[in-house]
Amino acid sequence: MKTKKKTIALIAHDHKKEEIVVWALKNKEILKDFNLCGTGHTANLISRATGLTVKAYLSGPLGGDQQIGAHIAEKEIDMVIFFWDPLEAQPHDPDVKALLRIAVVYDIPIATNKATADLIIKNNK
Repeated sequence: MKTKKKTIALIAHDHKKEEIVVWALKNKEILKDFNLCGTGHTANLISRATGLTVKAYLSGPLGGDQQIGAHIAEKEIDMVIFFWDPLEAQPHDPDVKALLRIAVVYDIPIATNKATADLIIKNNK
């Protein structure tokens, strides 16, 4: 029986975009076994750097976080890698909190740093 490929949403705040791209490059061989999506600029940066297909939703502040949340609620996203910046105020903070909340409500893994992201992808093939 063939199992469905799991889907990972990739998100990063502005000061964490370089970090998530480096992480994605390091984990490219593992990530190729997943369906990938992400918020606007982050998805495009990762796709360009790795050559992997990453479906891009809107930018986070323009509704991308909410789009990801909706797909979580529809059981279309299995895990989230979200390199957020806890030291920088975000104008769309309510959207970020809503995304974190919906991931908890639907009991899906959500990594907010590199160490947790590594654990999630290595244990969810």
